[in-house]
Amino acid sequence: MFCSLDDFSAIAVTCQRSKVGKLLPDALYIHVSAIESLDPLLQEYESEAREIASRPEGITLIKFNLEKPSISYLSYPDFDSEPHPALQSSIQVNLQSREVNYRDYGEASNPFILHRKETFVATDYPHYQQFAALTRQEEALGLLDNPRAIGTRLAWEERLAQFKVAFQGHTLIHRSLLNAQSTQVKIDRHKAAISRNDFSKPVRLALEAGLLNQTKTFFDYGCGQGGDLERVGKLGYESAGWGPYYRPDSPLVTADVVNLGYVINVIESQAERREALIKAWELTGQVLIVAAQVLIAQGNSQIAYGDGVITSRNTFQKYYDQEELKIYIDQVLGVDAVPAALGIYFVFRDEAQAQSFRASRFRSRVSVPKVQLANKRFEDYKELLTPLMAFFTERGRLPTLEELPETEALSTEFGNLRRAFQIVLQATNLQEWDEISDRRRQDLLVYLALSHFGRRPKLRDLTPVVQNDIKSLFGGYQQACAAADLMLMSLGNLEVVEERCKSSAIGQKRPNSLWVHVSAIEALHPLLRLYEGCASRTIGRPQEANVVKFHFRKPKISYLFYPNFDTDPHPALYTSMEIDLRDLHVHYRDYDPNDNPPLLHQKDSVVTADYPLYEKFAKLTRQETDWGLLDDLRLIYDYRGWQKCLEEHCAELKGHRVVWRKDADPYKVRLVQAARRQGDSKMTRG
Repeated sequence: MFCSLDDFSAIAVTCQRSKVGKLLPDALYIHVSAIESLDPLLQEYESEAREIASRPEGITLIKFNLEKPSISYLSYPDFDSEPHPALQSSIQVNLQSREVNYRDYGEASNPFILHRKETFVATDYPHYQQFAALTRQEEALGLLDNPRAIGTRLAWEERLAQFKVAFQGHTLIHRSLLNAQSTQVKIDRHKAAISRNDFSKPVRLALEAGLLNQTKTFFDYGCGQGGDLERVGKLGYESAGWGPYYRPDSPLVTADVVNLGYVINVIESQAERREALIKAWELTGQVLIVAAQVLIAQGNSQIAYGDGVITSRNTFQKYYDQEELKIYIDQVLGVDAVPAALGIYFVFRDEAQAQSFRASRFRSRVSVPKVQLANKRFEDYKELLTPLMAFFTERGRLPTLEELPETEALSTEFGNLRRAFQIVLQATNLQEWDEISDRRRQDLLVYLALSHFGRRPKLRDLTPVVQNDIKSLFGGYQQACAAADLMLMSLGNLEVVEERCKSSAIGQKRPNSLWVHVSAIEALHPLLRLYEGCASRTIGRPQEANVVKFHFRKPKISYLFYPNFDTDPHPALYTSMEIDLRDLHVHYRDYDPNDNPPLLHQKDSVVTADYPLYEKFAKLTRQETDWGLLDDLRLIYDYRGWQKCLEEHCAELKGHRVVWRKDADPYKVRLVQAARRQGDSKMTRG
C-alpha cells in the first residue's frame, strides 16, 4: 500500500524521470495504452489505484499527481478522432484515504480540451505521427502560444477564430478554404526568392566544408534572383543556375555540386515538390545540398493551406520538422542524407566521401606540440620535419609512404619515418603526442558509435586515410567497432551519463543537467561527446547555438542561443531547441527579450580555461560571489530576479565589473557593506 511519505516521494521522483507521458510541474499524464512502458513502480502504484476505483472503464488518460498520493482517470471518448477532444468525466483516487471522487463534464458548456496529443502516447501509437504533424502545424502558426489561455473549448475556439482557421480532420485550413478547391488559390512562388548581401547559409556551409572549390562545378537549381550563383562565379568557380521565374530559359546542366536551397518548402504541390528534389539529384555529380525552412515566423499573418501556410506575401511555406525533412529526402531519393545544420542536408553520391564528411564533424581541434628542448639536429631539419608533425597532429599517427609527399626525402635522410619522428620527440613532449593519438582515437570512436544509428559503413566504404587511421589506432576495424558499440551501450544507462556529467571538469553543473559552451564540447569525455552527437548527427546542431545543455534525468539535449554571450555579463536566452533522444522530437521555444527571459550566470564555468575571455568572466564571478549576488541562483534565474538582487545589494554592472549604484540609499549601502564584512569574517573563521 502506497501511503507513507517515503513511498510517495519515490513515486514523484519516478514520475519526473519517466520516459513516456507528458510531464507538467504538478502531474504526469499518460495515455492508458502506454501503461506497460512505465516504470514498474508506477505500474504497481496505478494498479492499486485502479483496484480502489473498482476498475473503471472508458479510461483515456491517467494523471499521476506529484504533490499528493492521488491518481485521476480521465475520459476523452473522442481522443483518436477529434484533434482536440473534450474531457467527459474524471475519477480521482486518493491512495492515502482511499477515497474516490467522480465528476461528470458531459453537459459542461465549456469543457477542458487537450492539445499536443502525441505527448501522452508512446511513439509506436497508431496515430502518433498524425498527432505530431498537427502540433507542428499549430506551433508554426502560433496557435499554441500562451497555453494557459487555450485550455477550454470556448477559449480555443476564440483563438481559432482570431487566426481564421478551422479543422479538416487533423489538418488546419483557412476558414475561407473550407468549401473552396485548392486550384482556386494562386500562389506567387517567385515572391519567396529573397535578395541577400552574402552567400545563403547552405552554400556558405558547403564552401566552409571544402565541398565546393575551384575544381568543382556548381549548379543552383531554383536559383531565385541568382545571388549564390553570381557570388560563386566571382570566386572563379564554374557555375550555372536555373529558376522558373527569373531564369526560365537557362539550361539544366549537371554539376559536381548542386544546390536546392529553400526550394521544396515554397512549392505547394506535393507532386512538384517531389519532382524538384528528384530532378536536382539527377543533375548531381557529387553532392546535393538540400535546404528547407524548419521554423516559420509565428503570427496571424499566415493562413493554413495544404500541408503548409500561405504568408502575407501570398507565398507558400511548407514547414518541416528537422527529422521529417531527413526522412523525406531519404525516402524520395533512397539515400542517407547527412545533416550540415538545422534545415540543411548534404546528400553524397560517393559513400566514402559521405563517411569522410561525417567523420570530420567529430574531429577535435588540436595544436602541434611546441618545441621545448633545444636540439641542433631538429633545428637543422625543422623545415623537412614540420609536415610530418602536422600530419601526426591531424591523424594521430605516422603516415604511410603514399600519404606524405615528403616521405621520400625523410626516408633518404633518416632511413624511415619512425626514425625521423624520433628527432621530433627529442625536441618536444612525448606525452603531448600520446594525447593527440588518444584524442584521434576518441574522435573515431564517437564517429563509429554514431554510425550504428544508420548504415554503418563497411571498411571498403571508408577513404584510404580513414582506413589507415583505424588500423593504426585500433589494430583493425572489428576491434574499433566493438569498442564503439561498448561505449554506445553504456550511453543507454542514464546513471552513467549522470556520473559523467557530475564528474566533468568542464561545464556548469546544475541539479539535472550539465551546461557547456559549444567551444568546449570537443574537450568533454567521449561519452558526453557521443551523447551530444546522438542529437547533432540526425538533427544538426543549430549554427547560432552557443551553449549545450546535457540533461541526465531524461535522455535529452538542448541547444541554447545567447546572442550576446561574449559582451553581456549575464546574457539573456533568446531561443532553445530541445531534442528528445527517444524519438528525436524537437521542441523549439523563443524567449521575448522584453518579457523577463532567463539569464546565464557564471559564464566562466561553461567554457574552458583557454577560452579568450575566460579570465574576464572568472573575475566577474569572483566579484559577484564576494558581493553575495550568487548566493541563491534560483532567485536570479530571470531578468527581473537578477535586477531585484542587484538592487537589494545596491549594485550595478559596468561591463564585466560590479560597482555601487550611484542612486543607492547611503544607509542601505552601509548595511550591505556590514553584511559583506560579517560574511567575510564567518568565512575566515570557518
